[in-house]
Amino acid sequence: MFSKIPQRFSAPFGLLGDEAKLAFPSQPGGITKLSAVRNIPKNDGYWDQYFTLFDSASDVFSLITPHHIRRALLDAPENIATLIHVVCIRLFNLISDHTFPTATTSASVTAFASSIIKTGTSSGERNATKEVLNCLRILQRVLPVIFEVQGESNVFERELLWKREEVDEVAEEAGDEPQFVIEDEDEDQESDSRLGDSQPSAKKQLPSLGERLFGAVIDLMFCCGFTLPTKIQVDHHKINYLIWEKGIGSTLDTPATFAYDNNKTEVLRLLLVLLSRQIYVPPGALFTKPSLYSIHLVQKTARRDVLTILCSLLNTAMNSSTTQDMSLGAMAGKLPYNHLVFKGEDPRVNLVGICFQVLCVLLDFQSGTARDIVTESGEAQTSVPTARTNAFRYFLMKLHRDQDFEFIITGIVGILEQQMISVNKLLPGAKKALPYITETIIFFWKMIELNKKFRIYVLQSQKSTNLVAYLLCYCVEIKDRPQQHGLCRAISYIIQTLSAEVSFGLKLSSPVKIQLPTKWNSVGSVGDFIINAIYAIIATTSGNLNSLYPALIIALSNLAPYFKGLSVTASNRLVQLFGSLSNPLFLLSDEGHPRLLFFMLEVFNSITLHNLAQNPNLIYGILSSHKMFEDLGTFTLARGLREIKRVQLAKEEQAKKLGNDANGKSKSLVDEAESENPGAEKARLLESETGNNSIDEPVPLVGGTPRQSEEIVTRSFMSPSSDAVLSPISEKARGKMKERRSLSIDTNSSLERTAAAGIGRNGFIPTQEWVTSWQQGLPLDTVMLLISELLPQVQELQTSRKANSTAAVVDFLSTVTLKHILPATPPIIPRSFVWSDASIVWLTSLIWGEVYVRGMSPLNIWNATNVRLFYVKHTQSQRQLTDTVSTVVGGFLRRNTDSPQSRPRAG
Repeated sequence: MFSKIPQRFSAPFGLLGDEAKLAFPSQPGGITKLSAVRNIPKNDGYWDQYFTLFDSASDVFSLITPHHIRRALLDAPENIATLIHVVCIRLFNLISDHTFPTATTSASVTAFASSIIKTGTSSGERNATKEVLNCLRILQRVLPVIFEVQGESNVFERELLWKREEVDEVAEEAGDEPQFVIEDEDEDQESDSRLGDSQPSAKKQLPSLGERLFGAVIDLMFCCGFTLPTKIQVDHHKINYLIWEKGIGSTLDTPATFAYDNNKTEVLRLLLVLLSRQIYVPPGALFTKPSLYSIHLVQKTARRDVLTILCSLLNTAMNSSTTQDMSLGAMAGKLPYNHLVFKGEDPRVNLVGICFQVLCVLLDFQSGTARDIVTESGEAQTSVPTARTNAFRYFLMKLHRDQDFEFIITGIVGILEQQMISVNKLLPGAKKALPYITETIIFFWKMIELNKKFRIYVLQSQKSTNLVAYLLCYCVEIKDRPQQHGLCRAISYIIQTLSAEVSFGLKLSSPVKIQLPTKWNSVGSVGDFIINAIYAIIATTSGNLNSLYPALIIALSNLAPYFKGLSVTASNRLVQLFGSLSNPLFLLSDEGHPRLLFFMLEVFNSITLHNLAQNPNLIYGILSSHKMFEDLGTFTLARGLREIKRVQLAKEEQAKKLGNDANGKSKSLVDEAESENPGAEKARLLESETGNNSIDEPVPLVGGTPRQSEEIVTRSFMSPSSDAVLSPISEKARGKMKERRSLSIDTNSSLERTAAAGIGRNGFIPTQEWVTSWQQGLPLDTVMLLISELLPQVQELQTSRKANSTAAVVDFLSTVTLKHILPATPPIIPRSFVWSDASIVWLTSLIWGEVYVRGMSPLNIWNATNVRLFYVKHTQSQRQLTDTVSTVVGGFLRRNTDSPQSRPRAG
């Protein structure tokens, strides 16, 4: 009885796409023909369907899969070459055709309805705009698969896209003058000669297909009626190199529509796909195998085009936080929980996000001949871009007008403020977070890196402290998300860069003026906030963000000479941070951890030598925790291992609540070994190293019972390097020290196993020789002089005043001066962030990792291709559509329902 049921259902009104679209993935005349039939001619009617069949980007990416392209590249690579060639030629012809762009009424409801519901009656009119968009989308889909298959060998690409054809000599064309100039002083004109060789020849090489493709993409970015309003068209010239929006280089406010924003996004997406060639090269080859596409854009693009593109991207991105769109859609977008009700994507948000991505990629690119030029030598060595290396980096560096700087900083602060509002709402999750916050932060880093005048302007601006507060707040917000740790690291480098500037240090005493999340109950001054934020990042991540610690601690060291009036909370945080870094378990777990302790001691020394009386709360905290500093002065490997073992046993006993004899015996052994005076243990080690017998006896703690002379006490707790009597460790002394350490540790087999097994994650095994090497360089002198001088006076003051003793001590410390015993105040020498090849590769991986993840929703642009620049780890989606359903649905019902994938990690 089911015999009359049709074998194929047709969708009413074309709701799920017409039959041709549904049949394209499986029918012999569809995508499978690319691999099944060899040498399809260029004039074959088969290619026409690629320009008329698809109605959206989702159609192209759903109906043409990487598997189809990869199969064709293996079985019939000439067909892929023909497809690329046919699509490019069609694109070039359409741009010059008088029917393009097709007149549309994108704002009408009728146009919107017709884009999703087909009436089934074709008028036969050619839609040139649709064909252009399909050309862009097909290239976006096919090129990443070609990049992946080619890998480091790009023979196929060179033959197809970069091979020039020689023809007979033709007349020389005159170049256009630049529309405007972004520069200061006298500018060299070398960039005007970047368009090719001018050697006379009987033959002339025509531009390659890739060069023409870049020209077409740039033309489409400034095509009236497609990406720009038709009213600005001059005569019949529809290509008008006009900056998209008001801002840098332009005072003209060109109105934008959703259709124009969507078209701009489509063009920029193809540009981003072309630039993504470098993600298919391993990190080790990033500098030696540059992307021809990126090289062409940053070195061979006309000066006028570079300036227009740069300003268009900049202005669109910076205007995102100030645009006042009064349309119904924009107003609905401001309603609480709108992102949970309206699943469609906002064209404006997409455009701003991809503008930021293209900006970051272009400003980051340094490979091959695009590397910055080294200008000086020695310690003053710096590298700067030129118009011949990377024109985009160069012209960004040349920005100099204050109004341009104010425009940029206002845009960045506005975006960060919107992000802060989204996480600081009374209604949790009421507003969706900005998707381009990562790119905004990286762009700001590029601005202060490339443009020194902009950095000075930012630091002199009242908004500089707001910027730092927003960055640190966001870092605290995302520190527990592993996929965001790369951005946290970038923020730490930005903070280190800004902390090295004197003008920023002078602002630390001013109050924080922005509205922060409610968890920051008492913010205090900018200095207090920075200390509390850095403490929150380091102390609450359990070592998961080790890569951030050096930059953040160095930032504290850079800012320490300017700290004044630190609050009780901030002072305690600094002391607690020092305690965490001097903990034996942390200190002995990695070879680089003692460096962090060195920088923290520099913090205390700088505050003591520059602003002692202005920070009584911190001095009081140091005196209250004097035992930590004294223990560090007598620290040995054996004592550190015993402390680690003691803590381990305490945790085991607390967890298991077992009081058996074995545990009791182990604990007694540790207690017995620990009862030895740490000063005597350190003295024996010093004796074995130097042969000095003057400090054999244990030295009581400062402020205790009757003690030896001040000279012996002070010298005992100073860093050994400061003592003129101490000499370098001889080989004989090293042998004795090693022998004694072995005898000491052999008495406790559990401690020996602890050291041999390694405390760190990487199996690092600490030795006493290693402990001695870094302990000799610790700058303990200033702090120990401070403790030896002030601790007895404070203790005496506390015993004489029983009421409100803390306030009395703070008042006393705010009046003390130790100039008679402390060394002379040293000059302030900050440590700024220094770029290296490794850091450049890391940031490139971070930028492209973010681009990769953003490209997964909803199109999966680079997904299912073998990326080599970084490692991609996929998690199982909570909701998956079958291949059949996703093919049928196409672009109409496809939404952001895919579960987010885990972020890529830089390799």
